[in-house]
Amino acid sequence: MAALREILTEPSVRRRVVDDAARLVEDEVRSKSGMSGLAIKAGFKAFKKVKPGALQMAVDGLLDEFSDAIDPYYQDHVESGRGGSCGSTLNPRASDVANALLAITDRRAKRFEHKLIKKTYEKLRPTGVKNTAEAVPGISRLIDKYTRD
Repeated sequence: MAALREILTEPSVRRRVVDDAARLVEDEVRSKSGMSGLAIKAGFKAFKKVKPGALQMAVDGLLDEFSDAIDPYYQDHVESGRGGSCGSTLNPRASDVANALLAITDRRAKRFEHKLIKKTYEKLRPTGVKNTAEAVPGISRLIDKYTRD
């Protein structure tokens, strides 16, 4: 059985995966409300101003590691023989999936050279698990799109 990284980073699909994942991030940010939503939207706006195409570059740069982090959950779903959406496996474990993804961004954040981006990440990080876990259903749909025969 193929590793999730092999599937999602295959040269003929990688750009589409990156574009779909960037849209997912945009949609997730847009869906946030309240005071924390305003902070997320402001931080996201600042991030995107750093460089044109920053979101796609960030997604592309994280895709391999994110695929590896999600792969154990994906493999568990495939091996279970349950079929259907991998959301049936990922969604109930959304906090675990979120923590696996955030471990990667936390490591990367330590090396951020752009002070505004680093400060914004540190400010938003306390709600990171909650917000990332809320994105897991969308991540599951994205995985399904590229893994279903």
